Amino acid sequence: MRLSVKLCLVALAVYLAAALFGEVQYRVARFRDVTPAYNVVNTEERFMPPSARHWLGTDNLGRDVGLRLVQGARIAFHVGIMTSLIAIPLGVVLGLLGGYFGGKVDSLVVWMCATVASMPGLLFILAISLVVGQGLVGIYMGIGFTTWVGVCRTVRAEVMKHRDRAYVQAARVLGYSHLRIMFRHILPNVAHIILIQFSIRFPSAVSTEVFISFLGIGVQGEPSWGVMINNARARLWQGVWWEMTFTTLAIFALVLVFNHLADYLRDRLDPALRSER
Repeated sequence: MRLSVKLCLVALAVYLAAALFGEVQYRVARFRDVTPAYNVVNTEERFMPPSARHWLGTDNLGRDVGLRLVQGARIAFHVGIMTSLIAIPLGVVLGLLGGYFGGKVDSLVVWMCATVASMPGLLFILAISLVVGQGLVGIYMGIGFTTWVGVCRTVRAEVMKHRDRAYVQAARVLGYSHLRIMFRHILPNVAHIILIQFSIRFPSAVSTEVFISFLGIGVQGEPSWGVMINNARARLWQGVWWEMTFTTLAIFALVLVFNHLADYLRDRLDPALRSER
């Protein structure tokens, strides 16, 4: 394993630990029905630069930027995981059906992919978020139901390569059902695509949530990274640089880590790339 991949795994572990700590802090505050530490207003400590008391400084309400960044990591992992749980199963099932059966079933799947792909993605996400309501549920559904197309197309293309291979023909001769052949025989042979697609989709979903929250339509009442950037941009010209800087670095590092891991997984798991080496 390359050193850069090990560093990415360490960074990912740090993000995951921060997200878990943020989740515990959030749940404990809700259980005790108190204002969580990251939302406590202290006007006497407004705009404090990074120091021993507040490592990453404070914002315009005296709230600790470091604690709010941790909560941003919690929300980022929520969005990345929940949207993947919607988009990936939907894309995998439709890709399996279209690639395996072909004909009219495949034509229907292709039409669905083309229809969703032809819609402006961001506007569709915003529309779903507005219908469902502002907050994380709207973001989950908006991103999840608009980003399955890439997964479906990739799985469909791979299944079309496998459906006429010897092990599938043998399963048909033995009288196995179509569902068993798809999910017990073909799916394990295309499982590497699902892992690669998750590593690609995760940072994309996080970036989309940041942008939606930046517009004021996403997360409400919680320190999403998009909310933090939106709050910090008006004060950047006043010399209050730390909130914008550290939030941007946190987003950049998370996206970079997942993109690098996606490239590594593609190199290691994709049979076509393995055969070229």
